[in-house]
Amino acid sequence: MTRVLVAADSAIARAGLETILLSHADFTLVGSVGTQPTALQQQIETHAPDVVLLDWDRVEDEAVFKQLFALGMDVEDLPAIALLTDSLTSTSQALRLGVRAILPRSATKSEIIAAVAAAATGLFVLHPDAVETLQTTLPSTPRTLPASPLQALTPREIEVLGMLAEGMGNKTIARRLGISEHTVKFHVASILSKLNASSRTEAVTLGARLGLIML
Repeated sequence: MTRVLVAADSAIARAGLETILLSHADFTLVGSVGTQPTALQQQIETHAPDVVLLDWDRVEDEAVFKQLFALGMDVEDLPAIALLTDSLTSTSQALRLGVRAILPRSATKSEIIAAVAAAATGLFVLHPDAVETLQTTLPSTPRTLPASPLQALTPREIEVLGMLAEGMGNKTIARRLGISEHTVKFHVASILSKLNASSRTEAVTLGARLGLIML
């Protein structure tokens, strides 16, 4: 069962999203809350959801978003975030901040269910409109990338990058590969350096664009 927490400013929006989630047998609704940072963080700590389904239209306000999800902590300790927003111009920024699924507020019930389910498994989900917006904001060529990135990343680093794309944290990767968590951190740091990425999410996005991994 996927544990989902609903967060929205509007009580009407929360009720609608709750109804959608309760209609799906694989989801457990663990709570419903507004978007006040303290209340949301408390709900996350109390219920430990797998996914936060967030109806929020201020992604461009990075400082508030970081406060909303206490991003001073390691992103891997946070639940996956499925975002409903009409601020699609902030798509790339949302991905850098740890969002795994981005849909417009007009998304259908089936689109929301599919996005939450995919986000829970570590996949990235973008609505076609969000993809078009992302393509316009990304540089036409990779920024300061090695001439041959396929050779630049070692097979082990590509393997770790694939696991990052699946949403795995350092401990899970270490256990899966039978190596120490310290070694995993070394691999992640090397991946970020070689791809000139500022975050795990950006590394995954660049890795997919370069054909290193499949999302």
